[in-house]
Amino acid sequence: MDKQTSWWRRHRPTKRRLVQLYTALLYNAHLKGFAQGEIYTGSSKALCVPGLNCYSCPAAVGACPLGALQNAVAASASRPGFYVVGLLLLFGLALGRVICGWACPMGLLQELLHQIPTPKLKKGRLTRALRWIKYILLGVLVLAVPLYYAFRRVPLPAFCKYVCPAGTLEGAIGLLLHPANRDKLGLLGLLFTRKFILLVLIALACVFLYRAFCRFICPLGALYGLMNRLALLGVKLDHAACTDCGACLRVCPMDIRCVGDAECISCGKCVGLCPTSAICFQAGRVRPSGQPAPAGGRKARVGFALLLAGLLLLGTLIAVNLPARGSVEATVESGRQTELEQRAELGCAVGQQLPDFRLTQSNGTEFELSAQRGKLVVLNLWATWCGPCVAELPVFADFALAHPDAAVLAIHSSLVTEDVQQWIGESELALSFALDESGAVSELLGASSMLPHTVILDPNGRVVYNRPGAVAAELLEDFYQKAK
Repeated sequence: MDKQTSWWRRHRPTKRRLVQLYTALLYNAHLKGFAQGEIYTGSSKALCVPGLNCYSCPAAVGACPLGALQNAVAASASRPGFYVVGLLLLFGLALGRVICGWACPMGLLQELLHQIPTPKLKKGRLTRALRWIKYILLGVLVLAVPLYYAFRRVPLPAFCKYVCPAGTLEGAIGLLLHPANRDKLGLLGLLFTRKFILLVLIALACVFLYRAFCRFICPLGALYGLMNRLALLGVKLDHAACTDCGACLRVCPMDIRCVGDAECISCGKCVGLCPTSAICFQAGRVRPSGQPAPAGGRKARVGFALLLAGLLLLGTLIAVNLPARGSVEATVESGRQTELEQRAELGCAVGQQLPDFRLTQSNGTEFELSAQRGKLVVLNLWATWCGPCVAELPVFADFALAHPDAAVLAIHSSLVTEDVQQWIGESELALSFALDESGAVSELLGASSMLPHTVILDPNGRVVYNRPGAVAAELLEDFYQKAK
C-alpha cells in the first residue's frame, strides 16, 4: 500500500495537466465523430476555441483561431474580419500564452512526446534564435500570403494548407482512419505526403526538444506572445522584490529572457522556486511580495469554478453527441413518384433513385428535384471557405452555359461563416446557387464533410456519380453525352 501511495504521489497529474486534459476534451467533445468518420457541423463550429485545434478533426466542436484568422484575411478583399480579430484580441489580452501552457491540445501532445525517455537537447543560443521562425511564419503564411490571394479572389489559408501538423494529424489522419473514408485515400497527393513527413519530423523534434512546435513554429503562440505582457492572467513578476538570481530562467524549459515575456507560457514551474517569492500566478495587477493573499472564500470559489467547468463539459458532451431532433427536411414525396422511381431502390449510391427535395435558390426561385426529370442533373456541394471548391466553380458555370438543357446547382454547405449571398453576387458566376442551411440535402446525398463533393443524376433521377473531390470538365461532358 505504501508503495502504491508513493508511486501515485510521484506520477499523479498536476493541476495544469488536468486542465490541459479538460480543455482537450472540451474542444473535441463530439466523440461520436470518430465512430462516424465525419466532421461535426453544428452551430458551435462558427465559434473559435482559444487553443490550436483543427477544425477538421472529427471530434472538434469549434473552429481553430489560426484557421479562422487566415480565412478572415483571405476574405478581407470583400469584408473585414472584425469578429475573428476581435476574438483573438480578447483571448490574447485576457489570457495571453496561458492558453499555450494550459489550454492547447497541441501543447499537451508535445509535452507527452517529450516524456519519452531519450537524451534531451537543452535550450541555448540556437533555440533562442530559432524562436523567431514562428513570427516569420505568422507574418508570411498567416497574413501576407492569404492577403495577397484575397485580392485575386482565391482563398488560401497557407499555414493550414502547407504546414500545420494539427490539420494533418487531427483532420486528415483522423478522418482517413475511419473505414467509411477509405475511398478518399485516392484523393491524397504530394501535398499530403509532404505534410505527413513534416508531421513526423515535428513529432521527433518534440521528443528531444521541449515543445519544439510551440517554441519555433506555431504562429498562434507568436500572436498570443505579442500580447503576453498585457494579458490579465498569467505568471507575474514583482520587479521590486526580484534579486536577479536567475533561478526562474534556469528551471524554465522555454526560451524566456524574463518571467512573463513573449515566450513564457505561464506553466508555473518558477513560482515555487523563487527565493524571494517575487513570482506569482494571478490575474490583473501584481500583488507585492510582502502582502498576503486575500483570505477566506477561496475553497468556495474553487469549488464553484469546478462545478461550472464540469457542467459545461457535461452539457457540451450531451449536446453534440445526442442524435439531432427532427427529421430530415428533404424528404421523399411518394405520391409524386413515377412507376420507374417506385421500382428503383431509394438512396444516394450509384444506381439508386435519389429522393426528392426542395431548396430555395439565391435568386428566390425554388429548385425541386422531381421537376428536373428528363434532364441531366449536376449537384455540387461547396463552400466559400473551401479553396478547391471555389477554384472549380467556373467549370460548373461553363458547363451550365454550354448545356442549358441540363440542371446544374451549386449547394453551399450547412456551415456558414460569412455572407454567402454577398460572395455569390461578387463572383458574377452564371450558375444557380442554393444554401443547405439545415444540412438535410448534404445528408440526403450521402456527402461527408469533405468538400468539394459532386453528385450527378441521369434524366430518370438515378445516381450515376457520387464522389468527393474536384471534377474535370471532360467528365461532365461525358455524362452529358451519355444522357443524350
